[in-house]
Amino acid sequence: MRAIRRFTVRPVLPEALAALGELAGNLRWSWHPPAQDVFAEVDPDLWESTGRDPVRLLGAVGNTRLGDLAADQGFLERLEVARADLEHYLTEDRWYQRRGGDGPASIAYFSPEFGITAVLPQYSGGLGILAGDHLKAASDLGVPIIGVGLLYRHGYFKQSLSREGWQQETYPVLDPDGLPISLLRDADGKRATITIALPDGPDLVARIWVAKVGRVPMLMLDTDVEGNPDHYVQITDRLYGGNSEHRLRQELLLGVGGVRALRVWSQITGAPEPEVFHTNEGHAGFLGIERIRELTVDEAGPRLDLDTAVEIGRASTVFTTHTPVPAGIDRFPRTLVEQYFSDAGATPGVPVERILALGTEDYEGGDPSVFNMAVMGFRLAQRANGVSLLHGHVSRGMFNGLWPAFDEAEVPIGSITNGVHAPTWVAREVFELAEAHGADVDSEDADAFWAAIDKIPGTEVWSVKRQLRDRLVQDARRRLGKSWRSRGAAEAELGWIDTALDADVLTIGFARRVPSYKRLTLMLRDPERLKALLLHPERPVQLVIAGKSHPADDGGKKLIQEMVRFADDPEVRHRIVFLPNYDIAMAQPLYPGCDVWLNNPLRPYEACGTSGMKAALNGGLNLSILDGWWDEWYDGENGWAIPSADGVEDADKRDDLEAAALYDLIENDVAPRFYDTDADGVPVRWVEMLRHTLKSLGPKVLATRMVRDYTRNLYAPAAENSRALNSDYAGAEQLAAWKAKVRGGWDGVRVEHIESGGVGDAAEVGATLIVRAYVSLGELTTDDVDVQLVHGRTNSDDVLTETTVSSLHPAESYEGNRHRFDVEVTLEVSGPFGYTVRVVPKNRLLTSPAELGVVALP
Repeated sequence: MRAIRRFTVRPVLPEALAALGELAGNLRWSWHPPAQDVFAEVDPDLWESTGRDPVRLLGAVGNTRLGDLAADQGFLERLEVARADLEHYLTEDRWYQRRGGDGPASIAYFSPEFGITAVLPQYSGGLGILAGDHLKAASDLGVPIIGVGLLYRHGYFKQSLSREGWQQETYPVLDPDGLPISLLRDADGKRATITIALPDGPDLVARIWVAKVGRVPMLMLDTDVEGNPDHYVQITDRLYGGNSEHRLRQELLLGVGGVRALRVWSQITGAPEPEVFHTNEGHAGFLGIERIRELTVDEAGPRLDLDTAVEIGRASTVFTTHTPVPAGIDRFPRTLVEQYFSDAGATPGVPVERILALGTEDYEGGDPSVFNMAVMGFRLAQRANGVSLLHGHVSRGMFNGLWPAFDEAEVPIGSITNGVHAPTWVAREVFELAEAHGADVDSEDADAFWAAIDKIPGTEVWSVKRQLRDRLVQDARRRLGKSWRSRGAAEAELGWIDTALDADVLTIGFARRVPSYKRLTLMLRDPERLKALLLHPERPVQLVIAGKSHPADDGGKKLIQEMVRFADDPEVRHRIVFLPNYDIAMAQPLYPGCDVWLNNPLRPYEACGTSGMKAALNGGLNLSILDGWWDEWYDGENGWAIPSADGVEDADKRDDLEAAALYDLIENDVAPRFYDTDADGVPVRWVEMLRHTLKSLGPKVLATRMVRDYTRNLYAPAAENSRALNSDYAGAEQLAAWKAKVRGGWDGVRVEHIESGGVGDAAEVGATLIVRAYVSLGELTTDDVDVQLVHGRTNSDDVLTETTVSSLHPAESYEGNRHRFDVEVTLEVSGPFGYTVRVVPKNRLLTSPAELGVVALP
C-alpha cells in the first residue's frame, strides 16, 4: 500500500563526527575534491551507490560504522583538516575584499533555475548551469551575492527511452529534508514565510529554504505549505511545466516573492539589503514591480511617486538576456497579467495600467495583445547585456524596436561572455598534473598557472587524456546497460556493451538540450558517410551523445528517436551511443573524456553555449559552427570552425552543406591529426594544439573572469548610480522630473541648419573639418542635451559605418532659445567619408544617450 506521507529522517551524528554534517551542509563539497575524499572514506561503496550525495550517505551509513569512525584518530584528523579548510574558505578575504573601492554590499541574483550539483536537481540546461557557476565563482571571489530561486518538488524530469527510442519523462518527488538545504527560521525557531495576494483565493504562502553555496546563500521558495489550496501547492511542482497561467504564477512567486524573501532574510540574519538586483533572463522581471510597490505603497517605505520609484529601481537593476530568438521569451496574455496585478493582486497600489505598459510590445512588428517579460526587463533595468559578443549584436537587433531612433550599434545592450566554473568541471587529474609541474591552482597569478602547461611532457599529457577517456568509456557502458535494461532488453542481448566504445579511439562528444536549432541530427544527413567515419579501419571515430527535449516538444523527441535508432544499429553501436538523462553527474566524466567537442547550431541562434568551454579546460578541442562564444574566441589554432552556409534560404540545402563540411573536417583534419603519433604513441601535433587551446582559451572561459566582468562593468556602476539616487531620494526625484521635462519638451528640439568648412574642395588626410550646427531647444537648456557629430565611412547608399561620435560645444546663443554649436574634427583615414548631426538627452546618471529613446536629426 502507498504511504499517505513521506519524509526523510536525518541522522544524529556522534559529537566527534559533527563536522561531517557541517561539510555536508555546504555545497562547496561539490567542487572541492578533498571534502569528497572525506565522505568517500566514510563508506566507499555507499558513497558511489548514493550518487556521491553526502546527505544520503550520512543517512544510510550504519551506527556501527559511525562509531568506528568516531574512534578512528586518523580519520578525525583528516576530518578536522577539511572542516578547518572550509572555515578558512568562508572567512578569509578574497578578491572582492582585496580589490578596494566601494562596491555593493550585497547583490541579489535571481534565476528560475540553478545547477549547483546533481544532488540538488533544480535545473534543466544551460541557463541553470550558468547560474550555478555564477554563484560558485562569486563564492570563490568573495563577491557578496545572494541567489534567489524556487524549489521545485519534481525538479525538471528524468529521461529514459522506450524500446522504440522515444523519450519518456518521469518526475520523482524530491523530499526537501533529504536535500542539502535547510528551512529559514526566525530566532524563536518559527519557519520564515512570505505571502502574496492572488486574485482567485486566499493569500499564497511560501516557505524559504536556504542552500549554502560556499560563501553564497541561495534562497528557494516552496509553496508546498500546509493551508495552501492544492492549486497553490502545485505552483512549485516542476521546472518549466504547466500552462501560461501556471508559468505566470511561478514567475510572480520568483520576482515578487523573491524580493520579499530577501527582506525576511535580512531581518533574520542581519545581512545587508541588496544594493543591486540582477535578473538572469526575464523570468524574474516582476521583482521590479515589487520594488516599486515597496517605494510607493508600503507604509514602512518612503511613499515616493511612481516615476521616482521607477528610477530608483532601474538604477540598481541589471538584466541579462539569454535568448537569440523571440520564441524563447516568455509572453503572457495582457488580460492574464491584468488579472494578477489588479487591486486584489500581488502588488496592490501599483497602477495596473503602468505595469501593462512596461511589458507592452508597442513598437513596429510587436503584438499589442501580449505582455513581454524581456521587454519589461529592459524597461526596468538601466544596464542590460547579452552573453557573448555575437549575442549582444543579435539582441540589439531583436530589441531595436524599443529604441527605434537609434542604429543597432547604439542600442543600450552590451555583452559579457559567459564562463564556466573550473573546479566543478575540470577533472582532478588535470589539476594534479598541472600542480605536479609547478602550477598553483589557488594562486591569483593566472599567467603562471597557464605557463606551466608548456612544462608538462607530452607523454604525461597523453597518458592523463587516455585515463580520462577510459573513465568515460566505463561510465558510458554502465549507463548504456542501464538504459537498455529499462527499454526491456534481456541480459542475453547485452553482451556487446562490454566492448562498446574504446579508450584508444578518437572520441567526439555532443550533449545539450534538443531544440531544433541545435541540430542534434545534422551528423545524420549522410548516414553512410557517418558510418564510414565511425568504422574507418585505421582512423575510427566514436561519438558519445546526450540531451533532453522539453516534454512538450515532440519535434525534439523525434530528433532524439532518429539518433537513438541510428545508434541502435548493430553495425555501429560500438562506436556511437546515446546516453539518456543528461545531467551534471553525467557531464563531469563526459567533458574530460572527450577529445573533441562538437557543436553545430543554426547560426546565430546559440546565445553563448558553455559546454565547449568545459571541454576546452579539460584539454578537449572544439569543432564548432562559429556561433556564440566560439565566434568570439576561435583563433584558427585552438580547434576547428565548421563553415556555415549563412544566407542559404533552403534549410535542407543549408544542412546538407554544413554536414558535408563537418564530415570533411573530421575525415581530412581531425582524425589524421589525432592518429599521427610518434614513437611513444603521442600525437605530437595534437598535443601542441591542446596546449595552445588551454593557454588561449583557459583564462577567457573561466566563470571567475565572467563574475569579475559583471562586478566591474555592471554591479559596481549600478551601485554607484543607485547610491546617487537613494541617499535621500532627492536625486531620484530630480532625475524623474528631468526625464519628464525632456520627454515633454523634446518636440521643440530641432536641428535647423548645419554649416561646414575647413576642408576645401578636395579633402585630404590630416585636414580639419569644421562643423557648426544651429539648434533650437524649445523649453530645454544646453545642459539638457548633447549635440553630436556622428562621422565615419559611408557605403554606396550613404549609410554611415564605423562611426565615431564627437560632441559639439555651445558657441553662441540667440533669441528664441536658439544656439550655435561647433566642433573641429581631423580627417585621419582616406576613403568615403560622411557625417550628420544629432541632438540627444544628456545627464550624468544616464548610461547611454539612447536611454530615453529620443533623438533630433536634421
